[in-house]
Amino acid sequence: MQKISYHRVEEENAGERLDVFLVKENPDLSRSHIQRLIAEQQVTVNGEPARSSYRVKPGDEVVLKIPLPRELEVVPENIPLDIYYEDGDVVVVNKPRGMVVHPAEGNYSGTLVNALLYHCRDLSGVNGVMRPGIVHRLDKDTSGLIMVAKNDFTHLELARQLKDRRVTRRYTALAHGNFKEDRGTVDAPIGRHPRDRQRMAVVSRGGRHAVTHYMVKERFGQYTLLELKLETGRTHQIRVHMAYLGHPLVGDLKYGPARPHFGLQGQFLHAATLGFHHPRRGEYLEFTAPLPGELADILVRLRQG
Repeated sequence: MQKISYHRVEEENAGERLDVFLVKENPDLSRSHIQRLIAEQQVTVNGEPARSSYRVKPGDEVVLKIPLPRELEVVPENIPLDIYYEDGDVVVVNKPRGMVVHPAEGNYSGTLVNALLYHCRDLSGVNGVMRPGIVHRLDKDTSGLIMVAKNDFTHLELARQLKDRRVTRRYTALAHGNFKEDRGTVDAPIGRHPRDRQRMAVVSRGGRHAVTHYMVKERFGQYTLLELKLETGRTHQIRVHMAYLGHPLVGDLKYGPARPHFGLQGQFLHAATLGFHHPRRGEYLEFTAPLPGELADILVRLRQG
């Protein structure tokens, strides 16, 4: 089995190397992986194999074939879920810190998907057996609200709302340092870090459009409590944008200080508010979840001085 993706080259991409263009269009794939697929003739330009060094032209039709690994069976597991809303189409769950959303290498059990399969038995198949029902995701150490589709109609409609920026996503975060302004916007493209492929970064070329709005909620001298609103949803977007501003999130060992403050392992980031239009009824639904105890306790300590 293989995944096939189609790309049409626009004017803004004219002159880019083929491998660079495909990395930009497929940020989950490394450049070396793309180059290997090109070498194996899994990539065609206008129906013909091409080299990695080929310079793309406006109007070029690029087809990328990605062989898929055999997907393992995902086993339902009786893991308690904090459910905020559920009907025949959608379920909204408050994901705890430390829980991986879907199975992947190194995490084939104990995930949100394992728990959902036990609880629901009926989830959308759009994303395959490893990510059934998963319309969007949260990082392992990001807590908070996530919506899950129970059928393909719901999945496609919620995905369309995300693409059209009609989903409300507000996060609570604690960042290092004292922000100069009370509010602001980061509009900076995000792509793979040029030297560390395990990280994302704000990049000058080859990144994907990313916008994060932030507002200061409380100041603690060395730390600032923020409310953040996503306009786009790139991998690690809030974490990368705050680090780009010089204010990495507390506990973020990937983008912040190597020594965790408050002993926090994993970023202080909580998906507090989630709002969307019901895929079948059209009514707007919005939910808010409080900070988990571990994060709330840190704020209590800061407020006590």
